Amino acid sequence: MTTTSATTTALTHIAQLVTNDPALGEGPLGLIRDAAVVIDGDRIAWVGPSGKAPATDNAVDAGGRAVLPGFVDSHSHLVFAGDRTEEFNARMSGRPYSAGGIRTTVAATRAAGDDVLRANVARYLAEGLRQGTTTQETKSGYGLTVEDEARALRIAAEQTDEVTFLGAHIVPPDYADDPAGYVDLVTGPMLDACAPHARWVDVFCERGAFDGDQARAILTAGAAKGLVPRVHANQLGHGPGVQLAVELGAASADHCTHLTDADIDALAGSETVATLLPGAEFSTRATWPDARRLLDAGATVALSTDCNPGSSFTSSMPFCIALAVRDMGMTPDEAVWSATAGGARALRRTDVGRITPGARADLALLDAPSHVHLAYRPGVPLVSAVWHKGVLV
Repeated sequence: MTTTSATTTALTHIAQLVTNDPALGEGPLGLIRDAAVVIDGDRIAWVGPSGKAPATDNAVDAGGRAVLPGFVDSHSHLVFAGDRTEEFNARMSGRPYSAGGIRTTVAATRAAGDDVLRANVARYLAEGLRQGTTTQETKSGYGLTVEDEARALRIAAEQTDEVTFLGAHIVPPDYADDPAGYVDLVTGPMLDACAPHARWVDVFCERGAFDGDQARAILTAGAAKGLVPRVHANQLGHGPGVQLAVELGAASADHCTHLTDADIDALAGSETVATLLPGAEFSTRATWPDARRLLDAGATVALSTDCNPGSSFTSSMPFCIALAVRDMGMTPDEAVWSATAGGARALRRTDVGRITPGARADLALLDAPSHVHLAYRPGVPLVSAVWHKGVLV
């Protein structure tokens, strides 16, 4: 083995290693039993049976525990201030509540200083990292002015590479009587200010937010600036979001709760990933997405947290895996794949979401002998160690 860094590390005696490469092991997860992984710098250098591991500078004995790729959380909203505890409490208590939803967070975020927003993003990224998330997408969408959206993206880009412009989250109160004017703002001055700080453009295509024509205008304007489309699609009801995502070659259609047969067929016949966000259904007592229907049709499915202060205030990918298995018809293997390789597909990444030579050295060590325990033991903090870019964090 040729080494390119001063230090190499072997993780040995891994009971089950999830590689997500069927060429390396059994099944779609590419499982290797009694396995080892060699880390060289920030990359995976070697994968195979523990007894055949090459000599390295350091060794870590996994002690018969499982290792899987770091989770890839491809949908979150981390740049915000305040919380919506009262709204959640009322909803869970069966009481009516009309404090303004997203608008409440917009007001708090606009009023917050940069240091507050920066500290919040760092806090939630660290929270996710402790639970095994090593790649994190996050969006703007709680500023909804040119200055506040650009500020949110600048702050996000300081801490993650996967940044999404979501000026089209809702029509803000100041444009309530002129939604067309707000679309013009989003596709004009706001996009000009935000595009340099983002990789993606997103839109909430839903009744009460943006219709199909408005969403098309926003996504195509973003694409003209070099941003790749993503879509909040079909969360609250049937609508044009999924079909638009597929038509425009979006990387993902996210939520996908209410789907027609035509929507399923469109996703299955495209490269657009169906990203499911079970934390939102859990936190709102809404209808669960039917993952089984998507998977059986051949669609690519990702799982993500949708971490946000209103409808899914969780940063835990293990929790979302457990929900997907219990309530969305996924097997434990499918849910783990969707939370790792599926999220990487949704971000069009080939360097994360798998443990193969050349991939980024992002790994999660479980205090359990199998990845199945993520669903088998819901709510238990099973992630006992995390390597991010080759560094034990």
